[in-house]
Amino acid sequence: MSWASRLYRSEFHVEFVGRRRVWYLVSAVLLTICVASMAIRGFSLGIDFKGGALFQFPAAGRPAAEAEAALSAVGINPADAVIQELQTSHQIRLQTPALTDAQTGQLQTAIQQRFAVPDTGIDISTVGASWGSTITNKALQGLAVFLALVMIYLSVRFEWKMAVAAMAALIHDLVVTMGIYSLVGFQVTPATVIALLTILGFSLYDTVVVFDRVRENTAGMGTASRRTYAETTNDSLNQTLMRSLNTSFIALVPVGSLLFVGAGLLGAGTLEDLALAQFVGIASGTYSSLFVATPLLVDLKKNEPAVRALDARVAKSRASALRESAKGAQVVTGAGAALGADPGVPAAERGTEIGAARQMTGTEGAVEGEREKPLGNREPAVAGARSSRPGTAARRPAQARRSGRKGRPGGKKRR
Repeated sequence: MSWASRLYRSEFHVEFVGRRRVWYLVSAVLLTICVASMAIRGFSLGIDFKGGALFQFPAAGRPAAEAEAALSAVGINPADAVIQELQTSHQIRLQTPALTDAQTGQLQTAIQQRFAVPDTGIDISTVGASWGSTITNKALQGLAVFLALVMIYLSVRFEWKMAVAAMAALIHDLVVTMGIYSLVGFQVTPATVIALLTILGFSLYDTVVVFDRVRENTAGMGTASRRTYAETTNDSLNQTLMRSLNTSFIALVPVGSLLFVGAGLLGAGTLEDLALAQFVGIASGTYSSLFVATPLLVDLKKNEPAVRALDARVAKSRASALRESAKGAQVVTGAGAALGADPGVPAAERGTEIGAARQMTGTEGAVEGEREKPLGNREPAVAGARSSRPGTAARRPAQARRSGRKGRPGGKKRR
């Protein structure tokens, strides 16, 4: 069976928690790249955040370089402006810094001359810098309120350590998404803020699903569990793995269509800022739920007295099982030596009895090992092994020795 089939049938066991240092390293490298890009390159803020003027007009078959020439003609540096060609509407979108009324009129005239469009064919929108800063502050306030409410909800619904782990995953997703925006140079608009809040909610949903299964599986572990807290948490991740992947895939398909088809192929520039944040955020949210939030939860809880006591008890139980298995192997070895040394037992029967004893011990070891496995990974063949009767093979050597010494199975001597 291929790994894809095993994964789909939830028979694929991934070691998420045991390799958490590897995932931490991957996340650290990714976050470092994103933070460095935001510090060095910065962001391409839209007109709603930094203020300025927006001109949109028909291209009339002219290249976008004509818009740069129009900017230079009125004394505006083209490097300070953003020029976009809208393929679907065959228009040019020109965004400039804040202009005076005289500069706005001069640029409008230059556009009319170079693109042969009337006054009514140019849509002009202006946004003041003060209004842009107000929008920025409101966006930051909304994000802060959202994170605070999430922290309170998770602390009440689960526990504060789960809330801390979930918040770390949310911050991870936020930094990665904004870092990708900085790297590719997409504009940050109000639609970007809406998309960020959306993907943070998606990441939170995925994390809550995993944490709910962790809480369910670890509740009442006490003295009855044969698995450590880290192992049980890893089992919970594997149990919810297909649900997380299916949910993420279904969400990424329409968002990917917006990004690659709508913005990429059709040139709908107004969709790219929304679609990119959602696409990167959903992918990052799925990753952080599996590789950041839950492994971090294990690290936060590993020093709790109850968790440490559980781990110590499981380790002691497994060490005792290993000692019992070693004793069983010694008993089989001793029994084989005794059968081999008894001259009254035929050679063929000695081989049969020793093989039966070894097979019996191997079956017991398989059953004991099967008890240590997670419930979903047990082999059905072990159930049949438990129904064997080890007492039959153990009694036959004694009967064979009595038969060899007496001469008859009944124990009477021949006269």
